[in-house]
Amino acid sequence: MKINADSDDFNVADFAMVFEELTRIIIRLPSIEKLSFTTLSVLHTLSRKSPMRLTELAATEQITQPAITQLVTRLERDGLVQRRSDPSDGRVVQVHITEQGAEVIDSRRSERIAQLSKFFEGLTLEDKTAIALAIPSLQHLVEIGNHI
Repeated sequence: MKINADSDDFNVADFAMVFEELTRIIIRLPSIEKLSFTTLSVLHTLSRKSPMRLTELAATEQITQPAITQLVTRLERDGLVQRRSDPSDGRVVQVHITEQGAEVIDSRRSERIAQLSKFFEGLTLEDKTAIALAIPSLQHLVEIGNHI
């Protein structure tokens, strides 16, 4: 796909399709930690935004309040998260990721990096350069998405 930087030729549909496929591949990479997608999503969210209120976490993860409560109870039992009262409002519960929970995310990220490195061996230098040049723009896109 050739893009003219001076025009609006960028095809968002093509971008979405490629990222959907890449996401599918990344999510399905084998892992030592056998946790559900929802569990991993909650831990990943908390690794970046801990602490969070249960209501915020339910909204972010797009699951019901009873479902997030049940999941957090299980994660707390497994030592991956901890509930604490909000220091500014004792009626509110905040969910914090524990060191063990953060280690799960770090371990999975390390595994993913090792496995993705194998994929990059099949790319040309030009492909690798193009991806490297796109990273700042992709990071900016993530920042925009995190504020919507």
